[in-house]
Amino acid sequence: MSSRITIDPITRLEGHGKIEIFLNEHGDVDDAYFQVPELRGFEQFCVGRKAEDMPQLTSRICGVCPVAHHYASTKALDMAFGVQPTLTALKLRNLLYSGYYIYDHILNFYFLAAPDFVVGPTAPKAKRNILGVIEKVGLDIAREVIKHRAYGQKITEILGGKPTHPVSGIPGGQTRGINEAERKEIEQMAKSCVDFAEFSLKIFADVVLANKDYMSLVLNPNLGLALYNMGMVDENNRVNFYDGKIRVTDPKGREFAKFEAKDYLNHVREHVEPWSYMKIPYLKDVGYEGLTDGERSGIYRVGPLGRLNAADGMATPKANEHYKAMFQTFGTKPVNSTLAFHWARLIELLYAAENTLLLAQDPAITGTDIRNMDYKMQEQGIGVVEAARGTLYHHYWLTDDRLMKRVNLIVATTNNAGAICQSIRNAAKELIHGGKADEGLLNMVEMFFRAYDPCFACATHVLGQIPLVVEVRDASGDLVTSLTN
Repeated sequence: MSSRITIDPITRLEGHGKIEIFLNEHGDVDDAYFQVPELRGFEQFCVGRKAEDMPQLTSRICGVCPVAHHYASTKALDMAFGVQPTLTALKLRNLLYSGYYIYDHILNFYFLAAPDFVVGPTAPKAKRNILGVIEKVGLDIAREVIKHRAYGQKITEILGGKPTHPVSGIPGGQTRGINEAERKEIEQMAKSCVDFAEFSLKIFADVVLANKDYMSLVLNPNLGLALYNMGMVDENNRVNFYDGKIRVTDPKGREFAKFEAKDYLNHVREHVEPWSYMKIPYLKDVGYEGLTDGERSGIYRVGPLGRLNAADGMATPKANEHYKAMFQTFGTKPVNSTLAFHWARLIELLYAAENTLLLAQDPAITGTDIRNMDYKMQEQGIGVVEAARGTLYHHYWLTDDRLMKRVNLIVATTNNAGAICQSIRNAAKELIHGGKADEGLLNMVEMFFRAYDPCFACATHVLGQIPLVVEVRDASGDLVTSLTN
């Protein structure tokens, strides 16, 4: 019997990752490691660049969440240039950002997550994809999925200049506004997206909440994590994607911290493990106690479930009703079930659609005062937004010539690194026994990283020296020699 099971590559994610599962003499799981073997190092790519180029450079980190990087960067430049965006510019940014959430959450739910609970986690591999989902739900629903994801991208294109990599965010505002015809077009798309989000929540209720086998995984306490939760909130502690304070609640749901973006280093630290290029952030005032949960562990959760746990509600009426229904169903707050991320994500989809509609119906959205150029240059700039995957920090240090001297990025998936590692380990221990692990069972283990909607291209940074290992093997594959720096 093998003492190790390797899942490489893991699937339905952005970037590259693998899972190493180590078995004891009885074939049960002794430990499991979630590894990210790729390194992008965007923090170093940006050193020496012009500050004003950063919103375009960082949006190219990833094709999945470019809007989030674009506006975290733009907000960092607002601070670095010492300028407040105009009211109209802020509304335009929020509108664009809600459009991004619409297309991103639809992508994750229907394309990446749904194959597991619509087609089934143990279905043949060839069926666990979007084509298998379409086969199950029918072409009519598939058309609605594609149409409404396209609506989100169209909103991004109208406001941001491009459907994927926006170019409109600049220090103090936006490069362009919208006219009345564009406003009406966005309004009609938003109305349709609200209906589609409600339809998606009904699908979730019918297909997932009514499925006893799937709910046995959702409700299994051994497959949840009692973590701190982090997310951005408005003045009423309701979820906000673009602007507000960062709120942290403890594993019992009590407020632990609430801070401005500029103060994030007073609260967050990063730990480095030798087996991954992804750092593990933790709460400074709690400390790092390894990959454990509970009040004594500073590891926290971000993203849809983290945001809803850290907040007191949603800022739009329909989403708020579903928010309350989720916590009533589980009978507790916070909800610690990792697979509840999918429910939280659909509630956020509805909130994003409602918010898009509210902003599109605001008469001030077509205003022409879209840029404030009263610059007062600062040495640093810090911008924070809620990426679809969780809290995203951009921190820039500038030279006197407005060149990038130093860059620090803590992206959503990095913030979730400790939680993802624990979820993988706990799932492997709960599901694999006696050395028996067929392909369907291993896919069930993978479901517990997919719930986080991870994005590794922008998550991989490292402190210290980057190890380089060169292995020379003979024709039989046997190791001849190994060299390292």
